[in-house]
Amino acid sequence: MAGTVIDYVKEYGRYTLEQEPMNDVDSLVLCQLSYLKFDGIVPGVRENRRSVSLREVAAHPDYEKLFADERFEKNNRALFEAMLASRRYRQLRLNCYINIVEDEWETQFSAITFLLGDGTLYIAYRGTDETIIGWKEDFNMAFLSPVPGQSYSVKYLNMVTGRLENPFYIGGHSKGGNLAVFAAMNCAPYVQERILKVYSMDGPGFRPEVLRECHYEKVADRTVKILPHSSLVGMIFEKDIPYQVVESRTFGLAQHDPFTWLIEDGHFRYVPDIYESRKFLDGALNEWILSLNQEQLKTFVDTLYHVISASQAQTLIEFTADWRKSMNAVVAALKEVDGQTAQMLREIIKSFFEIARLRARQEIAAKRVRPETKNT
Repeated sequence: MAGTVIDYVKEYGRYTLEQEPMNDVDSLVLCQLSYLKFDGIVPGVRENRRSVSLREVAAHPDYEKLFADERFEKNNRALFEAMLASRRYRQLRLNCYINIVEDEWETQFSAITFLLGDGTLYIAYRGTDETIIGWKEDFNMAFLSPVPGQSYSVKYLNMVTGRLENPFYIGGHSKGGNLAVFAAMNCAPYVQERILKVYSMDGPGFRPEVLRECHYEKVADRTVKILPHSSLVGMIFEKDIPYQVVESRTFGLAQHDPFTWLIEDGHFRYVPDIYESRKFLDGALNEWILSLNQEQLKTFVDTLYHVISASQAQTLIEFTADWRKSMNAVVAALKEVDGQTAQMLREIIKSFFEIARLRARQEIAAKRVRPETKNT
């Protein structure tokens, strides 16, 4: 019977990495772990301190702050507790944490290094968090390369691997997957030689000229890209990087959530390809984006950000908290936009609110559960 990544950790956590070597599902586990808020708990990348164990993290006075992202609080907590109880991840140690949010430079960047029990490293880049500025950086990738987060990803990789000489995996979910591939393409040659695999879990791709200029072919045979059935984020500029498709227990853009991906017998439940309807829409969006010059693209992304920012929300949680107010502000801002740009904006914002409605339902459900939990 198929389960989720949490079920995988509970079932296969009894096997050490020596008994059952690192696989694609382990990569997703670690990518999702990178979303936790390790500020003040895991040593920073510039501190040059010893790594900490999962048990030390769990005993830290600020432990509850790990789960500050309300969207995935329940699932992140269950994943962490399952990892803590497992033999597979018990020896995991954490170090070199970094978390940067710079509104002025439209940057949200976070990464962490996991020291695995088999002597290898896993360098994980966090995907888009709940900040609106983080989402704009995703769209900035459509016209500006490198974006600040991509530059940070290369510096981080070179810095960490200069201190830790182990062979390593590198990966991330969503935008984190894009950062992982970008860092792998652009890191120092002696660092590139030590890469075991590069994982992009539903991460956006790259404009064709970026892949050429960064010599993607040097890491192509070690790159693994995994998408859900109805991928939108991972299909942005997805033409030149082969991918595998995993089945999800939900539908639409909600499949971007890694906790919906299905796992069976210790491996992802793969399907032949993404849905034909989704592939058509993704292709049309990519074709339109690639038809624009840099100035037109910048105008489009700035306009999208302006329209979403009309809600005056700083985070997705705020954005979904009063979705009627947000929608009214968005509709008013769209009246200022004409032509094909307005049509594409409507399609993207429609998708945005599809995710927003799901997050709102999850938040309401979580609030109903919490009081009962405190009384047990």
